[in-house]
Amino acid sequence: MSIYRKIFYKNIAACLGCAIFFALNSCDEDLTKISKNKNVNFPSQIINNAQIVQRDSGLVKLRANAALIEKYEYIDSPYIVARKGINILFYDKKKPNIPGKITAKYAKFNEKKKFYEAKGNVKIITNENQMFAMQSVYWDQNKKLIYTSDTVYVTDKDGSTLVGAQGMRAKDDFSEYTFYNNSGNINAKKIPEKGR
Repeated sequence: MSIYRKIFYKNIAACLGCAIFFALNSCDEDLTKISKNKNVNFPSQIINNAQIVQRDSGLVKLRANAALIEKYEYIDSPYIVARKGINILFYDKKKPNIPGKITAKYAKFNEKKKFYEAKGNVKIITNENQMFAMQSVYWDQNKKLIYTSDTVYVTDKDGSTLVGAQGMRAKDDFSEYTFYNNSGNINAKKIPEKGR
């Protein structure tokens, strides 16, 4: 084999090596661009026919049933969503044997902000047997505040009714609440006499 042929083959090998190097580097750049644009908003966990029990110091605090629960945790603000509705029983330390109830067609919980929202024929029944019905409600767990700007229909255990046409704000234990632009019929026995 002549020296010219050896040099020729070495030049071809060097050119092929450079071509492969540049081809691989250009592929790496393309993969980097693709991974930056990659959609990470997909459920990391999916639970069908979920039955969840939450305890605090051994006592049941909450029981929830949902046809479908999806957890999204690979995003900046992780959340859990129940798109096919949810039924929740919540227990109060004052009346542990009489749970309150929440039902909704949709619910979402933002884990970082501790913020809940429920939508679609939302009904809340307290352990005092008061029923609140509305189309959407929001619970800021950090502020211990429940609120909505939707019309709220309240029925008390004695049959009294109240309509908050422009929503309400309430403590999350329903010990205090404010209704906006309200009307209704209230049991006269509940209205205190003047001076009491």
